[in-house]
Amino acid sequence: MPDSPASAAAPPASSAGPSALGRLADLPVLLVAVVWGSSYLAAKGVTTADTVPAVLVLRFAVVLPVLVIVGWRRLRALSGPQWRGAGVLGLILAGIFLLETYGVVHTSATNAGLIISLTMVFTPLAESRVRGVRLPGAFMAAAGLSVLGVALLTQGAGFTAPSGGDLLMLGAAVARTVHVLAMARMDSVRGADALSLTTVQLGSAVAVFAVLVALPGAGASPWAAAADFDGGDWLGLVYLSVFCTLFAFFVQMWAVRRTSPSRVSLLLGTEPVWAAAVGIALAGDRPGWLGFVGAVLVLLGTAWGRSVADRDKGPESAQTTRTPRRHTPETSGTPGR
Repeated sequence: MPDSPASAAAPPASSAGPSALGRLADLPVLLVAVVWGSSYLAAKGVTTADTVPAVLVLRFAVVLPVLVIVGWRRLRALSGPQWRGAGVLGLILAGIFLLETYGVVHTSATNAGLIISLTMVFTPLAESRVRGVRLPGAFMAAAGLSVLGVALLTQGAGFTAPSGGDLLMLGAAVARTVHVLAMARMDSVRGADALSLTTVQLGSAVAVFAVLVALPGAGASPWAAAADFDGGDWLGLVYLSVFCTLFAFFVQMWAVRRTSPSRVSLLLGTEPVWAAAVGIALAGDRPGWLGFVGAVLVLLGTAWGRSVADRDKGPESAQTTRTPRRHTPETSGTPGR
């Protein structure tokens, strides 16, 4: 965090304080980005096509009681419209988690992490259409670069049709865009406490998952899935629940009080870099030379698009377009991965 003008005349030890505090806040936020980047591989390791809703029930059954206990008083303070609005957002969130989890089962962890990063491009594009505002040419160029990168990324083994998992992750990126825009435009949830909003959304999403596993032919039940888990599977599930959701959410809430939301957003925007690194280093993903070129283009395009959008958006739109995917809990109130 840069020194303020008021601190310029202070002794060197005092002027270093804010920067040191900013760097201290940066470290756990960057760790959240690493954790989120690794979440695709973790989800892929504990989930099969037959156990997606069951694993989601198990995962958030660990998270919800903690959120309810911590935020009980604030939950009781929510108004009826806020409960209903958060519940609707939770239905969209359920769709996102389902698309993401089914998607990562059917594609590589590297592809999953990079394709979902297109949300950073889709959200400003969608918001510009809703608001009737023309985006600068630089942003459109960045968006085109990202789309080209995804096209190459999914063709690492030669030019073939994208896999079903790739298309599901693309659908998840679109659904995340819808979620961000809905949250920004729903009057009922504006001003709602972030922790309470997160809890109601996750509760609504878990209700959807529970209904799905109860349907005939929906796959394994949570109990059957849990019975088949070995020690590694349980570790993966706890990692997704404790670190990718609880740890991530509370670190964000801690960090935005000690640094700027934009700084938090920028650090968390490195998530696709870590997703690619983890997929290649630990999962043995080999996207081929076309895939590597595509991965670089996605990262460059999303970073460029983010910087253009942040530079050109006004104070009002800053609250609605700031990094999607739960990156600024003070303004979004959405959960971690």
